Amino acid sequence: MAWFKRKEKGIQTPTENKKDTPRGLWYKSPTGKIIDSDELEENLWVSPEDGYHVRIGSKEYFEILFDDNDYKEIAKSLTSKDILKFEDTKKYVDRLKEATNKTQLNDAVKVAVGKSKGEKLVVAAMDFAFIGGSMGSVVGEKIARGIDYSLKHKIPFLMISKSGGARMMEAGYSLMQMAKTSAKLAQLSDAKIPYISLCTDPTTGGISASFAMLGDINIAEPGALIGFAGPRIVKDTTGKDLPEGFQTSEFLLEHGFLDFITHRKNLKKNVNLYLDLILNKPIRH
Repeated sequence: MAWFKRKEKGIQTPTENKKDTPRGLWYKSPTGKIIDSDELEENLWVSPEDGYHVRIGSKEYFEILFDDNDYKEIAKSLTSKDILKFEDTKKYVDRLKEATNKTQLNDAVKVAVGKSKGEKLVVAAMDFAFIGGSMGSVVGEKIARGIDYSLKHKIPFLMISKSGGARMMEAGYSLMQMAKTSAKLAQLSDAKIPYISLCTDPTTGGISASFAMLGDINIAEPGALIGFAGPRIVKDTTGKDLPEGFQTSEFLLEHGFLDFITHRKNLKKNVNLYLDLILNKPIRH
């Protein structure tokens, strides 16, 4: 009898009839820790054994931050156009259609207003799943409109960054969003309306060179990659070995670029604690 039939061990199921464990039931963190997907979601997409913060998108952040997941989207219908008729390995217009169909998102950021611990808050959250969270003209416009809403209604603004940088398929149009969003944040500052910047993994390129580092308070999730150029590019350019933990949240905190690092389960509490303190309001529990 051939060894692969293994009947002596009671295993007689033909290979073609065997069923694999359905995909998505388990998650394996980079450190090798395995967790049930349902348990991971209940733990706000943080691996409980090693504290690894799994990348999530705007939908999940809104669930965490807004009371009863109740919010209204701002500039929901805006979509990108292929103004330059750009084409690299594929046409930009095809890339947009593919990203929209795959993610069910209109672009790489969603902006919403709702109540967080009973007080109104405008939140702009980026989605890395949509063309690497890249910032094109729509991303800049939606953030600008979110800031305009904050200005009009005197509501604090929270920006959650998660991006590979500017969307180069839009060339100069994408780069102009750096100045555009920064100018809008200056208006927010002049109006003395609080702006909190949350950097998540990754926050790089033109995003880190503009609104991500302009917060009245700059915070981050643990272990996030934050920087302009990636570590590999920096190393290749300088020809030097980089310090351990280079460009992580912890490295930036140690060197004074961040105010604090917050675990995702404490995000809502810490954001509102800061707002209560600077607005001189009673602390909400």
